[in-house]
Amino acid sequence: MSQAGKNLKYLRKLKGWTQEEFANKLKIKRSLLGAYEEERADPRIEVLEIVSSLFKTSLDELLLKDLAGMKPGSYLDKRRQMKMTSNTAEIQFVPVKAAAGYLAGYTDPDFIDELNTFTLPMLSAGHYRAFEIIGDSMLPTPSGSVIVGEKVEDVEDIKTSNTYIVVSRNEGIVYKRVLKSNRNKSKLTLVSDNPQYEPYSINSEEIMELWQAQMIIAKANVQQRWDVNQLAGLVNNLQDQISTLKKKIN
Repeated sequence: MSQAGKNLKYLRKLKGWTQEEFANKLKIKRSLLGAYEEERADPRIEVLEIVSSLFKTSLDELLLKDLAGMKPGSYLDKRRQMKMTSNTAEIQFVPVKAAAGYLAGYTDPDFIDELNTFTLPMLSAGHYRAFEIIGDSMLPTPSGSVIVGEKVEDVEDIKTSNTYIVVSRNEGIVYKRVLKSNRNKSKLTLVSDNPQYEPYSINSEEIMELWQAQMIIAKANVQQRWDVNQLAGLVNNLQDQISTLKKKIN
């Protein structure tokens, strides 16, 4: 029985490619690659020749051998060991268009495996994920920035006033500063850096994931411009907040 379908899936995952990315390299449709990987169709010889060239394997190996179980010392085994022993963390990227799917599939290893990945050598070993943010609520961080966050396992580990990606049932995926309450530990306050947006509270039970922001990746030569009305609103909001603080102090 041909091992080609299983080997295609194994090789794709070894590289960290999505089905769409691998299909593009093979010059076929993603749906056809899915059929190959699920063994609903046999890969054409010209497709296998491309795979052979990409991974430096023979057609016989692709067709007849289980590459995932090859003997130690093989090309594939060495690559797998390099990935496992690397000190550079692999970061899955969640673009805005994948946000809805992420809320449903964040615990599904197959869904996470389909996300694009990248590495940043300046990060220490850890569990990281990157999220694209849209909107002006966290200005001066511009819309379209990518926030790289490190996983926070327990709400108790939150450092108040730090920025986090908060994944929750009701609010979805948001990037905010998080304030802990000394009186009510089941409540968290999410604060925008742009004071035009009012802070709001969220129950800790609603939170599905927390990622403490470690790095911000933004496009070069993109300047966030404030118009006169925005600046006026910013000043008014700051004045209101100062007045509120003075009343509390008095």
